Amino acid sequence: QVQLVESGGGLVQAGGSLRLSCAASGIIFSMKTMGWYRQAPGKQRELVAAQTRGGSTNYADSVKGRFTISRDNAKNTVYLQMNSLKPEDTAVYYCNFRSVMGESWGQGTQVTVSS
Repeated sequence: QVQLVESGGGLVQAGGSLRLSCAASGIIFSMKTMGWYRQAPGKQRELVAAQTRGGSTNYADSVKGRFTISRDNAKNTVYLQMNSLKPEDTAVYYCNFRSVMGESWGQGTQVTVSS
């Protein structure tokens, strides 16, 4: 079982930046991917960015060029640097961990972008 603890959400004006962090603990040696999803009110949860164990990344088209996912293996932490934020980025952001043993989710952190 993997535990995920997110931090870094908040309120920011359009055009601003935030950095989300997700610290993983538990049985993490079997990681396949680690990434971020988001869910806005009334919408389905969607992939924002993910990174494989080997370092390959995948981004939603809506965030390409603005968001960057990175990982610190020594700290078992994944980050999401969000720049040029837009009101439509407002959502609850969830950290996701996938391994051969299953999937874990963080508790979610709110990101609100004001216009």
